[in-house]
Amino acid sequence: MVSALGQSARKSMVSALVACFALVAGVSEANEPDRLPDYVIAHFGTPPAIPDGPLPEPVTSAVQTAFVDSIAQSLWESDQEIALDTIAASKDPRLAWFIADLMRFAPGQSLTARLSGAASQLLEKEMPAQNAWGHVTDHLIAWDIPAPPNYLETKRAIFTSIVPAWEALFVEGDIDWRHVSWGGVMIDDRAFGRTHQPCNCIPAADNPAVSSAEEATWLADDATVFGIEVNGEYRAYPRRIMEVREMVNDTLGGRDLGIPYCTLCGAAQAYFTDRLPDGIQRPVLRTSGLLIRSNKVMYDVVTYSVFDTFLGKAVTGPLAEKGLKLEQASVVTTDWGTWKRAHPETTVLVEALALGRDFDFRNGRDANGPIFPIGDVDPRLPVHEDVIGVITASGTPVAFQRSTALVALKAGREIAVENVRLRLDAGGIRAVDKSGADLGSHQAFWFAWSQFHPDTELWQG
Repeated sequence: MVSALGQSARKSMVSALVACFALVAGVSEANEPDRLPDYVIAHFGTPPAIPDGPLPEPVTSAVQTAFVDSIAQSLWESDQEIALDTIAASKDPRLAWFIADLMRFAPGQSLTARLSGAASQLLEKEMPAQNAWGHVTDHLIAWDIPAPPNYLETKRAIFTSIVPAWEALFVEGDIDWRHVSWGGVMIDDRAFGRTHQPCNCIPAADNPAVSSAEEATWLADDATVFGIEVNGEYRAYPRRIMEVREMVNDTLGGRDLGIPYCTLCGAAQAYFTDRLPDGIQRPVLRTSGLLIRSNKVMYDVVTYSVFDTFLGKAVTGPLAEKGLKLEQASVVTTDWGTWKRAHPETTVLVEALALGRDFDFRNGRDANGPIFPIGDVDPRLPVHEDVIGVITASGTPVAFQRSTALVALKAGREIAVENVRLRLDAGGIRAVDKSGADLGSHQAFWFAWSQFHPDTELWQG
């Protein structure tokens, strides 16, 4: 319950601290406007000055009271109100990261409004009341506001108060914890082969049942599928099923695969999870319930190592310590009718795996743009433009606008960048090298590909 505290009393307590903060804090130049792209300034405005160094002791205490004690004890009273005023008066925009994290779980409009007001004061910009958490977080990401001292420790306390099973995930590593947020779902922590057990999560599927193309009478010809080929064996993963499961651990063509689908990024990917270095057990990929800039955060339920889903790279835990990066197989996004005509020997996941659901997030929930914070987006293409992404032999990421590439390929034009060659496959596109060997390409929304590959080249046609 929020306690009523006189505004004059609160202001007198806080005003005495302001001068002290100004004396203690230096100012960092890390976010000078000329260091940010022009399109960021045009869209988000000029960022505030950022103090450098440790937090003054009164602010450190206020952080504990407002962001740790409040959620651990499920309360928001006069002590938290005073602490939030102290934080807002500090003129340290770094602290807005703590506010954004707490806002994600804040119950009720009253507390959300208080937190939004404090964030607006720190960022020196009034944030809209509608989706305040999203606006605050977008600005923090776009302006690249540094994390405050002891950020991970405090963030872990906030998040694990909600989902204790996240404790093993919130550890140091090659991951930017500022960008991690909650996707609104719980963690899938079921062991391999236990996916028949119900969970309060997005339920992965292990070794899913499949049928022949002839038996899949339930699947309409115009239904979107994600087609994968390994060693001459073909399988279709209907989007209808993948929007419910979001993660499949499968075996195809004699190889083990982990197949994440991020509905928010429009990206289905396929990673080989076998033939790994000595001492590494097959990773069993699961959905954590967390997001990084609207991309799902996957992890290995065996070691609790977190992966960068887009890059296939372990970023925390034992697998990160071993430097594990998974090799990709290509995923061809197309329609079922064209896929089965081109590959009549294909198998396809069975309808029961959809659990009776039939979502179409792309044309429904996500039709008007990303629903979670992503910060700034490379303006060369619209945020939801489909691209085919691949990494060249030199390590350069390249994106091909799908619509333009399809027209060019159908007209018989060659599309080549370094060793990469695009070719049509069952109505979709895959990337191969000069010899025709697969290069592990996949389709995604532009915002996702460009933010995880900020140095990407864009094929101009």
